[in-house]
Amino acid sequence: MDLPKTLTSRLGPGGKNGLASTEKRDPIGYAVAGLGRLAASDLLDRLGIRKQTEQVVFTTTRSGFAALTRASRQFAKAGSTKKPGTRVPSAEPTGLFDLTPSEDEQMLVDVVSEFAAEIVRPAAADADDACATPEEVLAASLEIGLPILGLPEALGGIAEERSAMAGTLVAEALSKGDMGIAVAALAPGAVATAIGLWGTEAQQQTYLPPFSEEKSGKDGVPAAALALAEPTVLFDVLAPSTTATKTADGYELNGVKAGVVRGAEAELFVVGAELDGKPVLFLLESGAEGLRVEADPSMGLRAAALTTLHLDHVKVPADAVLGETDASTYTECVRLSRLAWCALAVGTGQAVLDYVTPYVKEREAFGEPIAHRQSVAFMVANIAIELQAMRLLTYKAAGQVAVGKDAARAVGLARKLCAERGMGIGNDGVQLLGGHGFVKEHPVERWYRDLRAVGIMEGAVLV
Repeated sequence: MDLPKTLTSRLGPGGKNGLASTEKRDPIGYAVAGLGRLAASDLLDRLGIRKQTEQVVFTTTRSGFAALTRASRQFAKAGSTKKPGTRVPSAEPTGLFDLTPSEDEQMLVDVVSEFAAEIVRPAAADADDACATPEEVLAASLEIGLPILGLPEALGGIAEERSAMAGTLVAEALSKGDMGIAVAALAPGAVATAIGLWGTEAQQQTYLPPFSEEKSGKDGVPAAALALAEPTVLFDVLAPSTTATKTADGYELNGVKAGVVRGAEAELFVVGAELDGKPVLFLLESGAEGLRVEADPSMGLRAAALTTLHLDHVKVPADAVLGETDASTYTECVRLSRLAWCALAVGTGQAVLDYVTPYVKEREAFGEPIAHRQSVAFMVANIAIELQAMRLLTYKAAGQVAVGKDAARAVGLARKLCAERGMGIGNDGVQLLGGHGFVKEHPVERWYRDLRAVGIMEGAVLV
């Protein structure tokens, strides 16, 4: 099978995946290798993107469900519970205020952008209707290495240094295709990244091997979810209502978590709960007794198959704590998650701008394009200005995280702007399309619904 020329132009001579055998394995090499494997599979044909006249129909149940969680995989315990795990070193600071992506980062963006345009975007409308991302799309996302983007090579990943910037760029590029599908595809990587950042040697050796394609085995890469949000009025993510109580041989979890991505199929969760008055992260396998999941279809992010997680006297072992118990790990997790949501807002906002700009130039009223009206032109210009401000703040925060700086203020500023103006961009996009903005014939109404989630969602994704 032949990939489009724009993709095959990046596959150089060399090994079976287009990479020379001596070439260093980096994020770019892995992404290109993944595309090589994708080209050799029948996924593209099954998705119908080779022939524009073919239409793929994805069907899945739209009814709500209440079921026990998936418990097919057995995670074999390994390693020392007291020995710190492998960590990705921070990037070297350059001393320059330059937010331009490096050449390697730009190549990665190009690869993921094409994946988003050719695979994610065509599947978005059906995924939104079905409240689930098609398995073919999720399988394709695994083949370009999304779950292991933030893991070091020693743990089966591809990162040689802290990749917060790369993760931010990937989230932005994916969400230009569709934010809901992007969240569904990035959710397993959020759990893998969390274990890579804060896990002990035992936790890393127990849970991370299945996320690596070479070690995933017959069951494949597991679905996993980072569960921090709760269905509480005026919810404060730093003061969760879910509780963890010490027992003789571990902890007992009680509470409800909301906005859990693909919870019905997830095999591993990272759950936030209050322990001795401080928020703490816990690793929770889906087979735990007392764990129940319910469908929770939402206004936006429908393709992410959001669910509610009920924890009723769920017992976890003493080594289930992820990171420190002094709230530092939990707080850092919240910040890195909010940074990821900022990136998703930037990507979706860019999709809105790219869609409305040609529309207002082609749509005519009273004998001329509506772009000739100052009110319309100024609104489009404001979208572009606000979007650039969102992008710069997000990139600055990601850059500080990558080099190990305290990015609390930078992430807070990015979160504030992206939550408010991201939703504003979605609203302006609908307004610019007039009556067309209110119907599903155009994707702007879906992007507007998705952008409203940026200021509400906590957890789910991580860079």
